Amino acid sequence: MPLLIFRDANGNQFDVEAEIGDTVMQAAMNAGIDGILAECGGMCSCATCHVYIEDARFNEVPQASPTEREMLDAASEPQETSRLSCQITVTAEMEGMVFTTPASQY
Repeated sequence: MPLLIFRDANGNQFDVEAEIGDTVMQAAMNAGIDGILAECGGMCSCATCHVYIEDARFNEVPQASPTEREMLDAASEPQETSRLSCQITVTAEMEGMVFTTPASQY
């Protein structure tokens, strides 16, 4: 199980062991990460599982689909490294990847 690192907007860090094949959102929800709301349950229709991926590793995840990119336009404070965590499948290669939650999902 790869270790994913979640950071909140205040810099607090939470290490989460994730199941390969789950989504990053599922791993966060299973671990009780407060910054991930996931109101739509992972259907790519609410943008409340928005995260920032560390710059150095952003290109290690598949590109966002057109639907996800549209949803990211509605996300709170989107950045170049923004993704919806419901659209990223956990792989072994993600070991140590850092996901930062925005100050607010609204």
